Amino acid sequence: MIGTPVQWAGLDLWPYALLIIAVMSWALYHFLAPSGWREWTGAGVVQAFIIALYAEMYGFPLTLYLLGGPLPFQFPFAPSNGHLWSALLGAGEAGAVIEAIVGYAILTVGALLVVKGWVRIYLSDQRHVDTGVYSVMRHPQYTGIFLIVLGELINWPTILTVVLAPIILLLCLNLARHEERALVAEFGSVYRDYQARVPMFFPNLRELALRLVLPR
Repeated sequence: MIGTPVQWAGLDLWPYALLIIAVMSWALYHFLAPSGWREWTGAGVVQAFIIALYAEMYGFPLTLYLLGGPLPFQFPFAPSNGHLWSALLGAGEAGAVIEAIVGYAILTVGALLVVKGWVRIYLSDQRHVDTGVYSVMRHPQYTGIFLIVLGELINWPTILTVVLAPIILLLCLNLARHEERALVAEFGSVYRDYQARVPMFFPNLRELALRLVLPR
């Protein structure tokens, strides 16, 4: 058995779950600023990911409940077992801490990309943006979403978030391609040159670190 059976401490933390879901959802819609139906659909799926994650993290541990039967492990409703990778590997509290540190480090980088991408677009006055984080990747906000999702899957994976993660990836990829067609139509060869020299999602890591740290 992994851990010692205890009452799931998160069951009395629903107000915290609702607060975090509300704050995260506000940040999602504020910094992504969806406009068309495609963007609203993508934002809606990301919001579903947020709800599924924090409802289990601070509410009812559905994933542990469901996995406790078919897998050859028993998952007592102990909060540390919500860090599922650590629970499966028998790494205990130390593994859970490592999981949280790695997951939140990746999540923080993703959040910085989303915010910095939003700031650049907000200040662009409808002009083509190729400075800051946009000088090392064409879609920093979507890359940021990928990293946020990855960080949460490392820190606190659940059945629902694992199912939603590839859907989010495909929706963001489709949105990026749709936006690029519109940008090529608007800016022509200027944007084609930009496509040729700057990667879509995954940049040089050294250049990315500099753009995340530097104010400009």
